[in-house]
Amino acid sequence: MLDQAEREAILELHRRGVGLRAISRAMGLSRKAVRKVLRADSAQVPPSTRPQRAEPFRDQILELHAQCKGNLVRVHEELVQAGATLSYPALTAFCRRHGIGQQPKVAVGHYHFEPGEEMQHDTSPHQAWIGDRLRRVETASLVLCYSRMLFFQFSATFRRFDCKTFLADALGYMGGACRACMIDNTHVVVLRGTGREMVPVPEMEAFAERYHFAFRAHEKGDANRSARVERPFDFIENNFLAGRRFRDWEDANTQAREWCDKVNASFKRHLRASPLELYASERAQLRPLPLWVPPVYLLHQRIVDLEGYVSVNTNRYSLPEACIGRRLEVRETRATIEIYDGPRLIATHPRLVDAVNQRSTLIEHHRGRHRNLRRAEVPFEEQALLSRAPEIAEFAALIKKRAAGRGTLALRRLLRLVDEYPREPLVAAVRTAQEYGLFDLDRLESMVIRRVAQDYFELDLQTRPPREDDDEER
Repeated sequence: MLDQAEREAILELHRRGVGLRAISRAMGLSRKAVRKVLRADSAQVPPSTRPQRAEPFRDQILELHAQCKGNLVRVHEELVQAGATLSYPALTAFCRRHGIGQQPKVAVGHYHFEPGEEMQHDTSPHQAWIGDRLRRVETASLVLCYSRMLFFQFSATFRRFDCKTFLADALGYMGGACRACMIDNTHVVVLRGTGREMVPVPEMEAFAERYHFAFRAHEKGDANRSARVERPFDFIENNFLAGRRFRDWEDANTQAREWCDKVNASFKRHLRASPLELYASERAQLRPLPLWVPPVYLLHQRIVDLEGYVSVNTNRYSLPEACIGRRLEVRETRATIEIYDGPRLIATHPRLVDAVNQRSTLIEHHRGRHRNLRRAEVPFEEQALLSRAPEIAEFAALIKKRAAGRGTLALRRLLRLVDEYPREPLVAAVRTAQEYGLFDLDRLESMVIRRVAQDYFELDLQTRPPREDDDEER
């Protein structure tokens, strides 16, 4: 079919007096096609008059589309069962042309941000190797909209406590806050409403006031409004997480911070600068951080149980026995568990993140009640061996390692050998036994006896003194 430009050229040549054959030869068209344009005397492309196979079933398609909840596969199956002879591509093409089940397309907007005007925060789930297993992690990210400075962290969960902890670290990394923080109507921040009518949770609103910014939520369905923070998630998944393994959560977040430093300092072609260079001009427009920021923690009230522990998230943390039965204040931070008795800090434990039903016991707590603390002391037999025969200390350690329990009986018997036999044959036998991996004390004693017999009981029968019974034998 000829387009509008070709039709206008045919009509223009005809007005100049050029004949039909000449127009056909000049434009490489058939005389029939040129003749149709001249008869129509219009440059407009005529609408297609080709019949559509789905047209006779239009009313039935509209009815089935509502019954099948917009599933065109089911609509096609029902039409075929009713006797319609049309393919599935013909059905979908018909629906596209007539707007059946199609959402009207809306052009995306262009957003311009001044320095310090807005920052955007969002989270996204990813898969990462933490320790020795692949697990789901929550990736929280913050981006300054003008300079595109990026900061992100990983966490096992993302509650309001995790959100405040992340934002405190992110704003510390940025050195300040923008006037507004755009979010995506997340329940972590939102109490009720969406978009402009969003009301934040009082806890999160108070946190924002402390850093001199306000939470804002984009309208429902307007995902492009938060594109500044949405786009880097794909970059994080396919660049940072690809092929990386982390020892623990601390190692993952340390490497993430180093990667942010590298990315923020790299040149961006679409910005014609690096985010760090643009941040230099935005830094002055950021709201300054407070002179003193109270630490972010989750507060618990716990009563110390009869074993001297308090429970936080199924894990138990030890306390001095004097605290049994008392109600104490437990502060859960990102890395530690701090336990207060009024204003006094009485214990600090590392926070167990991935553990379940585990105990964290400090050495100074419950010292007299735990056998494992007494077992850590060096046994008396081992101390005696080290003092009397230090040259066989390595052999004694190997005997203790292979013996059952604490190895007390084996060490005691080795000590008896040291006390009963001469030192030189004993040490020589021990070195031979250690060289060949012999740790049976019966065999060791036999080896010592053989060496003692050779060294101390050799008799020369030719020079021995005569005995009284020799004459009788003769």
